[in-house]
Amino acid sequence: MATELWDAVVAGNAGTLATIKRDGRPQLSDVNYTADPDTRIIRISTRDPLAKVHNLRRDPRASLHVPAVHGSGYAVAEATASLSSVAADEHDATVEELIEVYRLVQRKEHPDWADYRRAMVADRRVVLSLRVERLYGWVAP
Repeated sequence: MATELWDAVVAGNAGTLATIKRDGRPQLSDVNYTADPDTRIIRISTRDPLAKVHNLRRDPRASLHVPAVHGSGYAVAEATASLSSVAADEHDATVEELIEVYRLVQRKEHPDWADYRRAMVADRRVVLSLRVERLYGWVAP
């Protein structure tokens, strides 16, 4: 994978996720994400009832389009998705991972972690992980 493309993905935290609908057309969702440069895994907090989750359970192929943060260009990460368990308890492993994702995406602490934990369970949140297999695009120097 080209270093400059991966750097563009890591530098950002917002993009457009494409999944495949039952009829084969793309379903697009604007998302916030965090990208780990060591594992090349992108993680997204999302809700279990949403179309993107249903689509990925049926077909785990996904693409994330990320605009260049500085200058012109974009990167597209083609990936295979996996989903965590649905947050079921305020102290389960999914909620702990959602807290980690929040901190990495927002780059700050939440003002009320107890409220956040309750909301993750009430919202039926999951962590969507994208294992990046291919990158393409261009980034201006």
